[in-house]
Amino acid sequence: MTSEAEAINGTRCASCGVAEGDDIKLKHCTACHLVKYCGVKCQREHRPQHKRACKKRAAELHDEILFKQPESSHLGECPICCLPHSLDVKSYTVMACCSQKICNGCDYASQISEIDENCPFCRHPTPKNQEEANKKSMKRVEANDPVALRILAFKRYNEGDNESTIEYLTKAAELGDLVAHYELANFYRDGEGVQKDRKKVIYHLEQAAIGGHPEARYNLGCAEEENGRFERTVKHWIIAANLGCDQSLDTLKRGYAAGRIKKEDFAAALRAHQAALDAAKSPQREAAQAARSGGWAHDRSRAEDLGGESSRNEYKHEQRDHVQR
Repeated sequence: MTSEAEAINGTRCASCGVAEGDDIKLKHCTACHLVKYCGVKCQREHRPQHKRACKKRAAELHDEILFKQPESSHLGECPICCLPHSLDVKSYTVMACCSQKICNGCDYASQISEIDENCPFCRHPTPKNQEEANKKSMKRVEANDPVALRILAFKRYNEGDNESTIEYLTKAAELGDLVAHYELANFYRDGEGVQKDRKKVIYHLEQAAIGGHPEARYNLGCAEEENGRFERTVKHWIIAANLGCDQSLDTLKRGYAAGRIKKEDFAAALRAHQAALDAAKSPQREAAQAARSGGWAHDRSRAEDLGGESSRNEYKHEQRDHVQR
């Protein structure tokens, strides 16, 4: 029989007790990484004994990943100025030629300079009209660009083709697009084009939240509150507020006023929220905002039609309410 210490240390198979050697390679249980086995047969035979500890450790490992504070939001940084993107969906443009998000400051600087005819990132000539922009976007789709696939999904959505919408969103999510994960959660929540599926809602919200999507994180907090697990709820909202999410900060503020959230937790979230907002500011972006107030606007032919995330307000689907508490 294998001793508990040997099994946990991974020096012997947790089922048959055989020691690892040159001719025997032990493999970890992929769910918990607590024990090793010499083969599938031993793993199956040991499953009844190991099941409870395995599930417990797997849940702990999952939570370690889920509740880790992301370094930035899902939007990342502008590839030109390398500053974090603001969560304001009107603060950047998705270029049709390369699917890169360019902040208003860099886009404005490009448009008023002599190099206006080229994309400020990939340096390819920008489209002259929407037809050219659509052709460039389709090239990105053919190259399996996840952003372009997600944008195409919403074009199909606005055409009333829910089947294609789900197909393209699913493919974009599989390729790592976090907004696609978030939107799939909305579809599975509402049962639009698919059957309602609570497990898939949570799965896609978690994938988006782990990658730094603050709205997905906020909705996870709401879901945990519905389940009566308020400690987990607060963790989610604090992480989202730290990324600059106003909605989460407002909810934490109400919770603090009601005596449900500790003063030190709210104070820390308030400071981190302000730091996230400040990190997304720059003189160049402020100049673009001033110019915009004076009448300057993005050259929409440079960006994706209904897909440049600066025009997400044009999507019918993305205007839907968050999960309500």
